[in-house]
Amino acid sequence: MPDVLIYTTPYCGYCVMAKRLLTRKGVTFREIDVANDRETRRWLVDATRQRTVPQVFIAGTSYGGYDELAALDRAGKLDALLGVRVA
Repeated sequence: MPDVLIYTTPYCGYCVMAKRLLTRKGVTFREIDVANDRETRRWLVDATRQRTVPQVFIAGTSYGGYDELAALDRAGKLDALLGVRVA
């Protein structure tokens, strides 16, 4: 399975939904709380051109937030990105 990083804040409903989706897929991910980390938030905006969280990175590539993750799942593309075996 590729490394999955999710940048979040504790008060973000979309972050909760993104983590729930990844957990449902059986994916281990590393969560990085950026609520009080201005330097990492600045880097995140530079890297993704987005000011919102969550921001999900799979194998070092940014895939956006919850809406983009859910869209990939609906399109049947998320499992392959995550290395999830479909029964």
